[in-house]
Amino acid sequence: MDIWSDEEVDEEAERLKEQRLQEYAAKKAKKPALIAKSSILLDVKPWDDETDMAKLEECVRSVQVDGLLWGASKLVPVGYGIKKLQINCVVEDDKVGTDFLEEEITKFEDYVQSVDVAAFNKI
Repeated sequence: MDIWSDEEVDEEAERLKEQRLQEYAAKKAKKPALIAKSSILLDVKPWDDETDMAKLEECVRSVQVDGLLWGASKLVPVGYGIKKLQINCVVEDDKVGTDFLEEEITKFEDYVQSVDVAAFNKI
């Protein structure tokens, strides 16, 4: 058995391994980065039973920003004839936060008394 042939095999294996690592790194670099998203369920409470809930929902949905997608909504009875708006949205974590949403929605002072995060789930 020849000593040199083992070294040649090792060099060939090393070169092949290096080539595969470079190909893997190039393939991984082309892959788009995963965007962290969250599903948020908000409880938007009106001042009283005379608050126009359709207008309240229209105001909430008027908050538009990159990375925010509004979803389904429904009116949930609270008591004494008052209903709260429960609305779902999906946000990109790097672009939109719950604090931003609460601040923007509570700017509609004529309709919105308070905003609470009812559920927060990472997607």
